[in-house]
Amino acid sequence: MRIAVMGSGGIGGYIGLRLAKAGEDVTFIARGEHLYAMRSNGLRLESPLGDVSLPNVNATDDPAEAGTVDLVIFAVKLYDSEEAAAAILPMVGPKTTVLTLQNGVDGVDLLARSVPRSQVVAGAIYISTYLEAPGLIRQTSGMTQMTVGGRNDPAIAAFRDACALAEGISLQAVDDVDPVLWMKFVTLAAFSGGTSLMRSGIGAIIADPEGRIFMEQLRDEGMAIAAAKGHPMPDGYVQQTTSLWQMVPPETQSSMANDLQRGKRLELEWLSGRMHSFGKELEVPTPAHTAVYRALHLYADGAPAR
Repeated sequence: MRIAVMGSGGIGGYIGLRLAKAGEDVTFIARGEHLYAMRSNGLRLESPLGDVSLPNVNATDDPAEAGTVDLVIFAVKLYDSEEAAAAILPMVGPKTTVLTLQNGVDGVDLLARSVPRSQVVAGAIYISTYLEAPGLIRQTSGMTQMTVGGRNDPAIAAFRDACALAEGISLQAVDDVDPVLWMKFVTLAAFSGGTSLMRSGIGAIIADPEGRIFMEQLRDEGMAIAAAKGHPMPDGYVQQTTSLWQMVPPETQSSMANDLQRGKRLELEWLSGRMHSFGKELEVPTPAHTAVYRALHLYADGAPAR
């Protein structure tokens, strides 16, 4: 199959590299210094699962150069969604599937403004990766769990088979991915909000009594919002999140925390900000998420001028 990766940073770059290493036809859509580095020196991954180097990759900043593909992996930051969705149109034919692996629960609606909704499939991925430098992706834990919808979609079936042959990708395809998306949204909003606001790895936060209480409050508020939206968390979810926080390396932070430290734009509006707006809409109190949203709002568009 022909695959294009729109957004070749931590998530998209990781998946694309793994698939290309396994022999799949992958085109990376990137820009700036990252694109230059990939064209000059390829793409590298430093990972607890083993380092990978791909000296030659097909990378461009013009989606039209890729032509029509079978699958677009859409992994751009949420604040770039509308511009990126319009940009992928030269790659989308009548049989192309667009798989959004974005955070939050708004990805499909954002894409459907440009691409027929019937061709959009959503997925959730649990992986800790980020773009450390142009051409270099760093993975900080060995977790690579991905769940996508569209189990009966031919492109998703082919994607599943490709992932099975690649190293470092664990993929499950399901009929209804919404419960998975909401579970990740609740989990990630808490994790992103807590590690960003407290500027620490999850281990130190959980070890601190007040930090742990704040994380639990963020989680519980998200559970209340999800239930009010008709997506209650399953039995055992509280223990599952507690185990997750304890299982990952203690220094692990969210991608939003990494972006905050680097002075980049934040996905705040679609995580704690979305919890805040849902809370107002549904009349469900969200004091912890509202605190995160308001405290970090100054940095939402990147580091403010001093």
